[in-house]
Order: sequence, then C-alpha cells, then structure tokens
Amino acid sequence: MINTLIPFNKPYLTGKEAHYIYQAVYSGKISGNGVYTKKCQAFFEERYGFRKTLLTTSCTDALEMAAILANIQPGDEVIVPSYTFVSSAIAFIREGAKIVFADSGKNNPNMDADALEELITEKTRVIVPVHYAGIACDMDKIMALADKYNLLVIEDAAQAIDAFYKGRPLGSIGHMAAFSFHETKNIISGEGGMLVVNDPRFAERAEIIWEKGTNRAQFFRGEVNKYGWVDTGSSFLPSEIVAAFLYAQLENLDAIQHKRKEIWEMYAEGLAELAAKGELILPEIPDYATNNAHMFYIVCNDLQTRSNLITYLKERNVFSVFHYLSLHKSEYNTTVNPLQAARVLPASDNFTDCLLRLPFYFELSKEDVTYIINTIKTFFDEYAD
Repeated sequence: MINTLIPFNKPYLTGKEAHYIYQAVYSGKISGNGVYTKKCQAFFEERYGFRKTLLTTSCTDALEMAAILANIQPGDEVIVPSYTFVSSAIAFIREGAKIVFADSGKNNPNMDADALEELITEKTRVIVPVHYAGIACDMDKIMALADKYNLLVIEDAAQAIDAFYKGRPLGSIGHMAAFSFHETKNIISGEGGMLVVNDPRFAERAEIIWEKGTNRAQFFRGEVNKYGWVDTGSSFLPSEIVAAFLYAQLENLDAIQHKRKEIWEMYAEGLAELAAKGELILPEIPDYATNNAHMFYIVCNDLQTRSNLITYLKERNVFSVFHYLSLHKSEYNTTVNPLQAARVLPASDNFTDCLLRLPFYFELSKEDVTYIINTIKTFFDEYAD
C-alpha cells in the first residue's frame, strides 16, 4: 500500500500563470475586459468557431446570463436533466421558470433525448442539455425538437471543453452555451466560466448584460458617444487576474488534453476485465461523440457496493467520490415543485446511487493509476468471496 494520499483532484499549473498575472497587475488594468480577457475570448472564437464569447466569474453566472437572454418569464418551463449540478436548474429558477426534469439514458448520464418530446408543453421555452463528463448529448435529436417547437437550446458545457459532436465543438451547436473553468475542470482559473452566444439575436444584449446593464463596451469601441444604463445586468465579468491565469492554461490546452487522455485510456484498459465480468460498468462513448477526458467514472451494480468500494479505497489512501444527487428529489424541489419530485426517474437515481468518480488530474502518475486499478481489482476479488 502507498503511504501518501492520492487525492481526487489536484489543480495543474503550467508555469506561466504567475508571469501573466504579474503582467496584468503591472499593466495598470486589472478590472475586467482587458487584454487577457480579449485574448481568452479570441482563443475560443478562433479555435472553435464560437460566434461570440464572454468570460464570466463562473459557469453559474454564464447560465444566469443565458436565462436572462432567453427572456424567461414566471411560469415558463425549462427542461433540465435531473442528474446534474444545481446551477443547471437554479439559473432559470431565478427568472421564475418551472423546471421539468428529464431522466438520463440507461447507459449514459446524459439526458435521454428519445424521452424529451413527451416533456414538452405549450409552456416550454428552453432545453438545457448537460454534456456529462464532456461526452456529447444527442444534439441532432435535441435541435430537431427545438426547431419543431420553437425552443431555445442552452448547452451546459461546463465539462465539455475540447469535446465534439459529429465533428462540431460542443458549445457551438445550441443557441447559447456555458463553460466552466473551476479547478476540477480540464482548463482552470480557480473559479471562472464563459458564455457562448451562437445566435446573433442575443449577441449585442449579452454584452450589455455582461457590463452591468450598460452599453459601456460599445462606448469604448467608439460605437456610441456616451454610455449609460440601458438594460438589466450584473457584474458578470471576471478580473484580468483571472483571465491571465486562464490564458496560461489555454496556451497548453493540447498538452493537457494529451496527458489526460493517456490517463483515461489507462483506466479504461485496466478495468476492462472487471467490466467484462459484470462487476462494474465503464463510461459509454457514443459513435457521435469524442472523449475529452474530463473525468473517469465507473458505475457499480448497487449502492452498497459503491459505498464499500469508497471506504476500501480510502483505507488504502485513494480518495474517490460519488457525484450528483438527483435534483428532482432534492429538498428544495420537493418543497417548491412536489409534482416533479414525485416523478420516477430510474436512470438518474441509478447514477446517483452507483456512479463513482476516480482520481483524475494532469499530474496523476502511471504508477498511481496502476495502483488504483489493482486496488479496485483486489476489492472485487475480496468482495466476491
């Protein structure tokens, strides 16, 4: 047994973060929308073809901006997967929406696109596909429903940087999208996020909402001769210090992705034998999706097995974690939305009880991955006995 703890996550530093932060600080411009903000936004627009990008202080903020832009009114319905982080829902609840929860697919934590149409009513305004683990939802089916019923699609791409659906970057398909740069993501800035606006109808207003409801950005570009309060908004943009940190990460995106994919493949190959025996289930990558190696998870056969495995790993200095709890069963939703809380969403509940995330970060060594794999194998050998 190893003597030091293998953590679940460890933020990776490329070595340039402090240098760029120093440059930002001594440039005399450290509030938002400066040189590094523009560098980061240009990176995404040029590399992935996003129409317009706006850095935010978090993915939650980006989703809240999207909810404002969608002009959500009290009583409007928004379809969100139950198996997701609370931000996917609460951004729209703040605008008065009623959340209609979608179940996951049987073999994939993403929303079941084949079961969405039955959730759509005359009050539905938005579908929020969450690309869990950076693996694409079935976007053709989702966009077809949006076209049929005149709905907006807002991609929750928090985990989906550098991931693709049939060759198209995730975040570029829906009308809008939100990304996260939290320290657990592939590319980080501690906290941080980004709104992507693909539909030109929302581009100008997005910038105003981003600038606290003012047309300040237009003023500094010389498009208006003065600026003032013209719309709702908030202080959504991060400081240049955050953007400088992020830019150092973006410069190293390809190297980071290469290493993470190597780790992912080691896990997949090392645990394939257990999957073949039916002891656990490995992540499913549909033919239409790529793998951006955001995380590696396994699905145990029942809650007790997962609980025992978490304890077994922890006793051997491996810190693994379960993930989301079905939102439709949350205390909040049970109080405000009891009819939704009473719905039976078996796939979401199964992932709530059985999915386990293994340690995953850039500096995780091959020796550590091998140790984790062997420890899991030993657990199932002992558990079977």
